[in-house]
Amino acid sequence: MREYFRNIYQTVRTILIGLRITLMYCFAKTTTVQYPDVPPTSQPRFRGFHHFQIERCIACEMCARACPIDCIHVEKSATRRLDKKTGTVTGGAILRYAIDYSKCLFCGLCLEPCPTQCLHMGDIHDMTCYDRTTTTVEFTELAKQGLRTPMPYWMTTARPPEWAVAMRERWLARGREARELMLKALQEQPTPGKGADQAAAAGP
Repeated sequence: MREYFRNIYQTVRTILIGLRITLMYCFAKTTTVQYPDVPPTSQPRFRGFHHFQIERCIACEMCARACPIDCIHVEKSATRRLDKKTGTVTGGAILRYAIDYSKCLFCGLCLEPCPTQCLHMGDIHDMTCYDRTTTTVEFTELAKQGLRTPMPYWMTTARPPEWAVAMRERWLARGREARELMLKALQEQPTPGKGADQAAAAGP
């Protein structure tokens, strides 16, 4: 009889432990955020649309290999290398870097294997669009505009909310200082010392 009631106690205790956080939220006061008049509430580890530093990318395709649904597409003209002395990438041009957000899980697995830490999860929560083709973001095209992250459609409206204006300025500032480097990533860049090494190998 004692064992019977002990099993009941253990069962109830285990369920309560598992539902502890759920029960806390059941009795918590509900708060309604008046979006879009006020910014949406997001957690510090929120995974939004990517923020891409194209000038640091060596196009190794490690992110594409790590993607479980193959939504990242990378194309380059030749091998790219990171010069540790200058912190810049030289070699071939990045022809395409695109992410199909109609398939993206926002799992963050693409960030872990990146050797240069050029890909980050951003803070953009909404990319509403009118057709399915625009769900594929071409980051090489964004780099030509000096952008590191896609700009939501509602950001281009005439009168966005005040908080959205401040957020847009923050997104624009991300690529403003490095715009020249971003454009160089789209072009062939000579590798320092490569010409001298080839001349030495050729001999007199």
